[in-house]
Amino acid sequence: MPIAIQSPEIQAFATGFPLTLMHFAVTLVILFASATVYVLLTPHREITLIREGNAAAAVSLGGVLVGLAMPLAVSLKASTTVVELALWGASIMIVQLLVFRLVDLVLRGLPRRIQDGEMAAAAMLVGAKLSTAVILAAAVAG
Repeated sequence: MPIAIQSPEIQAFATGFPLTLMHFAVTLVILFASATVYVLLTPHREITLIREGNAAAAVSLGGVLVGLAMPLAVSLKASTTVVELALWGASIMIVQLLVFRLVDLVLRGLPRRIQDGEMAAAAMLVGAKLSTAVILAAAVAG
């Protein structure tokens, strides 16, 4: 009777779990790095606004995080290496930053509107971010 530790299932888990943790960690780093770049490049300071109770800033930044995470999650499936995953992460971040600028052009003064707590502007930005994220995720999936 074989010992349970020597079973193929346990061996597969022991081999695969560290790789899973590495992919998770790399993706999490990309997510937070992308969010940090986004926060640094936008003219309004989301974290400060959120600490002050600005719901529009919280909704906007939450939409950014989800908008970045969705295509990153799909890129985990599509990528075969950590380098490929990093490349997808960088391209996803660039596209999402461009979407912010496009929505800003349409709404004129989006950063000021979010600073002023205008939920309609934040909701429009989140809608644009999430719709872009879904399309990006599908594009990454091929």
